[in-house]
Amino acid sequence: MTRPAWPSAARRALLAAIVLLPLAGCTSDPAPDASPSTAEVAPPAAESVMGIARSVCGTSWTGHGGDRTFLVKNTDTVTTDVELVDPGNGAVYAEVESLAPGTTRSLRVRLGHGAYALRCLPEGVNMLTGPTVRITDGPQDGTPAVLPVDDQDLTGAVGRYRKGVTAGLAVLSDDVAVLRRALHHGDRADARTAWLTAHLGYERLGAAYGTFDEFADRIDGLPDSLPGGVHDKDFSGFYRIEYGLWHGESPSSLAPVGDRLASDVAKLRHDFPEQRTDPMDLPLRAHEILEDTLQSQLTAAADQGSGTGLATAEANLDGTQAVLDAIAPVMRSRYAGWDQVGVWMGRARRLLKDARRPGGGWTPVASLKTIDRRRLDGTIGALLEELAPIAAIGETRRTS
Repeated sequence: MTRPAWPSAARRALLAAIVLLPLAGCTSDPAPDASPSTAEVAPPAAESVMGIARSVCGTSWTGHGGDRTFLVKNTDTVTTDVELVDPGNGAVYAEVESLAPGTTRSLRVRLGHGAYALRCLPEGVNMLTGPTVRITDGPQDGTPAVLPVDDQDLTGAVGRYRKGVTAGLAVLSDDVAVLRRALHHGDRADARTAWLTAHLGYERLGAAYGTFDEFADRIDGLPDSLPGGVHDKDFSGFYRIEYGLWHGESPSSLAPVGDRLASDVAKLRHDFPEQRTDPMDLPLRAHEILEDTLQSQLTAAADQGSGTGLATAEANLDGTQAVLDAIAPVMRSRYAGWDQVGVWMGRARRLLKDARRPGGGWTPVASLKTIDRRRLDGTIGALLEELAPIAAIGETRRTS
């Protein structure tokens, strides 16, 4: 499916929404309903305002443990990020992003025994770390910290993922060639079988969409945004072939569409080695792939007649797993909920397996029993909650 690139502002909106609270207790102005307990437990009282500037970072706070709410004000003329860190290793307890000049925001955290410091990262100048404050009273353990991720950490993940995509594109090229031959031969049954095999192969490459550029629309674009819809002259690729094969068009009439698809896949395969994959795409897409699945495949919104949305959902699970495998060395030690991701991935896969028909076909989404559909939607939704913090943890951060 065609997926728009996520601009920086939207990335920050996601991070502001999930921050680090669900994964490690880090927080910056969470919404009032961010925790089930907020209605029963009042937040700690705010303390005096700390001024933040290019030459001053957290010099006026005192050390005592427990729940704290710091107020930080940017008294300078440039936007800055503010982090509460472990000065020994740079691990982040809590953060305020993009604090504008003249703005005051709160930073909530539970301080356990240990060393803490505020770190300020103004735009255009070197970061500044304030004095170390040692906590010896209050609770032994406080908000867990998360080690920051930099581009170097994700370089290996990108390399592992691109190796898999390169292999997947080779298989896709072969599968599209089989589809193309079936269309030219006019064999509808063979063409339908070949179409599904090739389409699922493409869907397993979900995290690379940002690298594919204009090829994504030509290969797997939906007709929704086209003026003529399914009859638009620019409707092409897998979904155009699906529409034709399941709406009475002869396979041979779809042969030119198959030819163009084969050409686009060949060009993509040729260009991919020179295309750059943004390291942040991987942790972001760990969540986004299945979010798209929930919105497009499990609602049948993307279905052009084949009724294979659940097959596509399973392929998207495969694509998500490929991302998780690539980023596991980075995330396993940083995300306390990593094991739960695997648990919910397994549950989702079992439910999709149960939706297969005895003969090997797939139950259309619209034909699922209400209870089965709700169970599947709920499971994917729960999995998405476990996946969501990965984007925040995987956001690369300044270290200087």
